[in-house]
Amino acid sequence: MEEQELIEKIRSLTPMVEAHASEAERIRKPVDKVMQAIEETQVYRYFVPKKYGGYEFSLDGFMDLGMILGAADISIAWVVTFCMEHNWLLGLYNEEAQEDIFGRFPYIIAPGALAPKGTAKPVDGGYILNGHWEWGTGVMHSNWIMVGALTEHDGAPELCMYILPRDQVDVVDTWQMSGMVATGSNDIVIKDVFVPTHLRQNLADMRAGDSAGAKLHNTSTYRMPMLPVLGLTAASPAVGCASRTVALFKDRLQGRTIYGTADKQSERALGQSRLAHLTIRAKTNENTLKKVARDVMAWGESGEICPDIERAALRVRIGHIVRESRNIVRDVVEASGASAHGLTSPMQRSMRDLETLSGHTVFDLDISTESYGRLLLGLPSNTPL
Repeated sequence: MEEQELIEKIRSLTPMVEAHASEAERIRKPVDKVMQAIEETQVYRYFVPKKYGGYEFSLDGFMDLGMILGAADISIAWVVTFCMEHNWLLGLYNEEAQEDIFGRFPYIIAPGALAPKGTAKPVDGGYILNGHWEWGTGVMHSNWIMVGALTEHDGAPELCMYILPRDQVDVVDTWQMSGMVATGSNDIVIKDVFVPTHLRQNLADMRAGDSAGAKLHNTSTYRMPMLPVLGLTAASPAVGCASRTVALFKDRLQGRTIYGTADKQSERALGQSRLAHLTIRAKTNENTLKKVARDVMAWGESGEICPDIERAALRVRIGHIVRESRNIVRDVVEASGASAHGLTSPMQRSMRDLETLSGHTVFDLDISTESYGRLLLGLPSNTPL
């Protein structure tokens, strides 16, 4: 399959995704038949190594795909792009793990709750894993689970990622949110589960583009720095949602009458000016997202290790993209009158979703700009990169 062919397959499903958006929010998780249709496109093979029947398609095309889905339903886009990218994470793992998992089936559907909310104790042949993780995006349709845990190692704990089958964990229904409701990102609980040694990978060894998987496959796909890829994965649905909200504003202008007049909002200079500003901002935001993706791809193609200061800069740039996406939606709603806040209006859902999404830790500009500023001043970063 060609990359553009797969993107067009996903585009063809967007009417279905959009038609089920309200139902997904009502049930607080993606609709089963929507997720089945998406899976049948083979989209989860996008980042799987060619060695195992995957496609190793580009980060640039991945941004297109995330924006397309984000315009239809940002929650579904969030789930799908995360699960696609988690196949890329598995591609950074050691060879034995990839043979074990990809060798049996050419993709996984898995949440990646990588915050250190668990502990792992070494035993013969592996580790005993315990913990309780929030933000389990993708868990409601998963077949594998990825979690982060502090691991005992020579007296100094290491942050490692573990992967284990879905049937070995408990999912707790905790997802009661004002935005991103349809993601179904419920909690994951693991109690005294044995994980073989090869299904553990130190996260510090995966960050810069020189992971075990990068050395195994020796292609640019797996040499890209990890955190910028994660950030772009989460940003693309936000950019698509913001652009879609501007398109809705354009339609609304032509039907909304200004109070106290017979004028359509589209006939007034201020409405015309707002539409022009918002259209350019949305397009610029899309272009900025794609530029950052190409810069991240360039590090993979260079064969060089992406240094801390460059990874920090990329995180700040991605944070600004998401902030602009949120601000575009805020400005659309402000210009659209009180009825835009009606529960049947897609604008109010976009605003709730973007407010919630922008709170993700990877987009925290207070943290990322402090880290980048320290590196610019010759000081060490005080947050993982």
